[in-house]
Amino acid sequence: MKTILIIEDNEDIRDNVAEILMLSNYKVVQAANGKEGIEAALANLPDLIICDIMMPGIDGYGVLHVLHKTPETENIPFIFLTSKSERGDFRAAMEMGADDYITKPFAGNELLNALESRLKKAEVMKKNLTPDLQGLTELMGTLSNKMSLEDLAEASNVSDYKKRQVIYKEGNHPHYLYYITKGKVKTYKTHEDGKDLVMDLYNEGDFFGYVSLLEGTVYKESAECIAETELALIPKKDFEDLVNSNPETSRKLIGMLAKNLAEKEEQLLGIAYNTLRKKVAESLISLQRKYHVNKNEPYQIDITRDDLATIAGTATESLIRTLSDFKGENLIDIKSGKVVITDYRKLENLIR
Repeated sequence: MKTILIIEDNEDIRDNVAEILMLSNYKVVQAANGKEGIEAALANLPDLIICDIMMPGIDGYGVLHVLHKTPETENIPFIFLTSKSERGDFRAAMEMGADDYITKPFAGNELLNALESRLKKAEVMKKNLTPDLQGLTELMGTLSNKMSLEDLAEASNVSDYKKRQVIYKEGNHPHYLYYITKGKVKTYKTHEDGKDLVMDLYNEGDFFGYVSLLEGTVYKESAECIAETELALIPKKDFEDLVNSNPETSRKLIGMLAKNLAEKEEQLLGIAYNTLRKKVAESLISLQRKYHVNKNEPYQIDITRDDLATIAGTATESLIRTLSDFKGENLIDIKSGKVVITDYRKLENLIR
């Protein structure tokens, strides 16, 4: 049962709100002024706070300020309940960090809808959302008057791309957030000497192209399909609406989408300092981990030697020699040009 704290100096209104909430199966804690409200919040750590603005002593703004400065209560959803209905009052409340603003008089269903929406959002924010369509759809679902990202993806243009087809080039301005419905994509940077360095690999269910959207800059890498691929193109404005809808939401979104930055840094350090054998072994293992879906069948790494060399950060000729060595050591097999890892454990030991 969720606990709701009501801070309201008008006893009739306080009792009326409490009755509505108790009939809706909420546990209710009441406070008659701002000072009592702060004490009750710290003692009970409610799931949500409903607070009047105009109160003697510490007013609603003061209560919100104190609770947002206190680690134990800073993330508790906070709804103002007030007779002040001017636009300036609303903006002041939201700028202070209130989650919602309900004006008196109000209908019971209006209060319950606002409360349920904020509780649902708070639950989602506590979760470790996955950086895929399901995670972003769940995040979008917490926003009022917003369609889900799944709806956006379904309503967006879906385009087919051929193997080795370029999706965007380094230096281009971003116009879409890309979601892979089918296929595989790599992002890479091209050095001034013409050599490519693979920055990341994406699979079905992954988003990419979001960093430049978040930064408001041109692409710092290029994107290319390494297999037949189908992409949902989510317009830049829809993505920006999601990010700009709420500071807490945008922080959650950015953290969710940037989850792989530490792995990318480790990968680049490996390319810079690992031996040739370690680089190639790590690339093969990375590809298998990323793309091996059917665990009951051996995975065949079906990309060109040039692509595999750029992933490993080495020359194609060096890659081919190393693959030949691995085959001679029975670590891999090569069938019709496709690499099959035959001794995963030994190959993994090479990179430890």
